[in-house]
Amino acid sequence: MTKKTLHNFHIPVMGLSYTIDSPIRVAQYGISSVISIIDDEILEKMKNFYNQKFNLDYLGISTKTEDYRAKRITAYLDMVDDIVNEKFKAFKHEISKNKEALKDFIAMLPNTSDVKSGLQSIISQSEGWGTQIKNYIETNLKPGSIDVNIMTKVDKDNYKNNQQLPVMYNDAHASLRGFAMSKLSSSMVLSAGMNPRLYSYMEEFEDFFPDQHGILKKKIILKVSDFRSAMIQGNFLAKKGLWVSEYRIESGLNCGGHAFATEGMLLGPIMEEFRQKKNELIQSAHALMVNALEQKGKPVVSEPLEMKITVQGGVGTSEEHEFLLAQYQVDSVGWGSPFLLVPEATSVDAETRNLLVKAKKKDFYLSNISPLGVPFNTVKGTSNEKLKYEKEARGKYGSSCPKKLLALSKEFSPEGTCTASKKYQDIKLKELENRKEALSKEEFDKERTGITDKACLCVGLVNAAYIEQNIEIKGEKQGVVICPGPNIAFFDKEVSLSEMMQHIYGNANILSGIPRPNMFINELKMYIDYLKKEVTDASIQVSHAQTKKWNSFRKNMLEGIAYYRDLFGTSLFFRNRLSEINHQLQTYTLELTAIEIPQAAK
Repeated sequence: MTKKTLHNFHIPVMGLSYTIDSPIRVAQYGISSVISIIDDEILEKMKNFYNQKFNLDYLGISTKTEDYRAKRITAYLDMVDDIVNEKFKAFKHEISKNKEALKDFIAMLPNTSDVKSGLQSIISQSEGWGTQIKNYIETNLKPGSIDVNIMTKVDKDNYKNNQQLPVMYNDAHASLRGFAMSKLSSSMVLSAGMNPRLYSYMEEFEDFFPDQHGILKKKIILKVSDFRSAMIQGNFLAKKGLWVSEYRIESGLNCGGHAFATEGMLLGPIMEEFRQKKNELIQSAHALMVNALEQKGKPVVSEPLEMKITVQGGVGTSEEHEFLLAQYQVDSVGWGSPFLLVPEATSVDAETRNLLVKAKKKDFYLSNISPLGVPFNTVKGTSNEKLKYEKEARGKYGSSCPKKLLALSKEFSPEGTCTASKKYQDIKLKELENRKEALSKEEFDKERTGITDKACLCVGLVNAAYIEQNIEIKGEKQGVVICPGPNIAFFDKEVSLSEMMQHIYGNANILSGIPRPNMFINELKMYIDYLKKEVTDASIQVSHAQTKKWNSFRKNMLEGIAYYRDLFGTSLFFRNRLSEINHQLQTYTLELTAIEIPQAAK
């Protein structure tokens, strides 16, 4: 019997380590979460930590082992699966014997859940509830999914003895192989855009293809920013006989980590297009998939497989949560950054969590610290930032770059250099110094900041987990980088897992009354600020293409505002804030139209 998903929210991947062991922490409650698997080193260290904690017998895997990256990933995921299953078994036993524990669990469930009403009905009986509960939970409960994430662009070539290794040993390829070879039956979330070479590599693993019963052991989730991208990527995979089981739509700017801004297309209109065209997405992919499976001689699925649409980025209230489920018929809503304030769910050191609690809205910002050259959401005052400033005061710039996961620049070496590394920054600063006489002070300072802004994310994004678990950190002291979405500014205290879940489902409110705009309005303001900065930061001479892009950006936003006027005017949600929302839409319309788009020189 297939058991329905217990919850209608999920915890997305956060950084390299903030959800590194979230399944171990929350899967027994039916909560699905996502582990980043690009960094084999932290997976190996966390495996060793839990090996000792739970007295397991997983062996260590040395970097001298053939294909060690993939093997480390497989071993860690297998171990997480073992631990989750043991914890789930213990949890079922506890709630079948302990009435108070069962009541606590029931309070964490959505009010619309059939399982919740079923449990409440049984527990209301004065006698014989224990046996009934045991049978009921065996039939209706399952642990949350242990999903994994791979950033498709983090696919560095690797070398051994100065010889480039085959593509299968590239970082993302090895990560994919590590997941594919694990015993998990779960999903792989691919983010940061399309990597055709990586997508094609999936064809080599049977678990990504449906069996004779149409069952997928390994499912594919694509994180996308718009419908067109979903259609292109979904059809590309379908032509190989691969099915996308879920499209995970994320706000371009109102999200944690790297922010992949759209061309002014707002989340509401994007979700509306998915709602209207979901069947088109399904039918197009199914026809291509059937043809590909026939050509490969694999079992053919006569009917389309399940395809979910989910959304994440900036949601903060139960009303917004329910609105997304009802308005766009999504299958799940991602709650990310607020869970950084839930010690039971995420791996964050005390100092950094305290920083998030105390930080104000002005402290969260879109930075240029990522070596990928993509805007990166973070917060002022991290230990990494403090250490960086201390080094710069001594005239020291850049990181020692011990992991090289983001050593993707081929400017100085075919093996790649990270733009946050000391090696790269020393060269670029020397080059800049040689051009100093030809630049104005403003131009010089701007270029210098562009070079030295970059931070070592490979180390900074894993240190929090090491510090929390007292795992030794070797090498240069670099502190912690954290990547919350700007929505976390409205959450200002640590809460328990139960409190957070009750907040999501509308049975409690953990917000402290800080004025908070609707999630769509908040994103709209971010896009206006983004366009303003783009225009302001532009060089004196702009091209026709740039002017066209900005005008299109504004046009898309104005169309989005018109969509929101109609949406909020007819929706049964947010009625008590309708006047405020309409005023904000009017204000932002004026602000947007007042932006002067520079004209290209003739």
